[in-house]
Amino acid sequence: MKTLRLFVAALFCASVGFAQLQTPAPSPAATLTQVVGLTDVAIDYSRPAMRGRTIFGDLVPYGTLWRTGANARTKVTFGDDVKVGGTDLKAGTYAIFSIPQQNEWEVIFYTEYQGGGAPAELDESKVAARVKASVFPIAMDIQSFTITVDDITTNSAVIGIMWEKTYVAVPFEVPTDAKVSDAIDKVMSGPGAGDYYQAAVYYLSEGKDIGKAKEWMDKAMSMVETPRFWQLRQQSLIYAAAGDKKGAIELAKKSLMGAEEAGNADYIKMNKDSLMEWGAK
Repeated sequence: MKTLRLFVAALFCASVGFAQLQTPAPSPAATLTQVVGLTDVAIDYSRPAMRGRTIFGDLVPYGTLWRTGANARTKVTFGDDVKVGGTDLKAGTYAIFSIPQQNEWEVIFYTEYQGGGAPAELDESKVAARVKASVFPIAMDIQSFTITVDDITTNSAVIGIMWEKTYVAVPFEVPTDAKVSDAIDKVMSGPGAGDYYQAAVYYLSEGKDIGKAKEWMDKAMSMVETPRFWQLRQQSLIYAAAGDKKGAIELAKKSLMGAEEAGNADYIKMNKDSLMEWGAK
């Protein structure tokens, strides 16, 4: 009986030890991140190896939907709206499926990116883009399936898919010019309402030039169609600090009304306290 117990214990230890053993994955995971222009691009995929096999036309049949990698679906994430092969693609994450052919591939960007493998049949409502991609022969074997971001310019790049003696190019464009132009327009047009507001509040809190704070706050509020009660509260405090009690009271009453409509008890109390302090009637 004792011998049997020892034998069972040994088997248990062996099974636990085996469960804790780590071995290399046949198709190791990889993550590629690249900034193209001003757009973040990330690709997550697994990398199967040739291991002496014929890949395209055999392991990966021509004319058949392929997951474009191994294990979980290969995913690409674009930080901005882009154009892929001339097709508009919204910012977000997509699975990359493909239909390899000898001279041209069809590459499919699919909104359902979670899960493993390619679906038995594509749901066309989830196909965000279909792109015809050129195939280029490579002189040497690429043993491990590889995805790259190549030919990077400020406005474009190429997703490269390589394995065996095949390189497939998927060009995409990023909105660098539009983003830079927007930034230039904002800078050249001067500060916005938020900039004036933050500067005025900072000057008030730090006891700096209150006249300048009042000027900036008035500028900010003139740029806001409907000032909110918390903005009016700050404006009233600046007016009071600048010695304009009449203006401060008018602003505090407006802030109080907005706070009451919003049901904000804190601002109701603060405004009532200030109105009493400033001698409002």
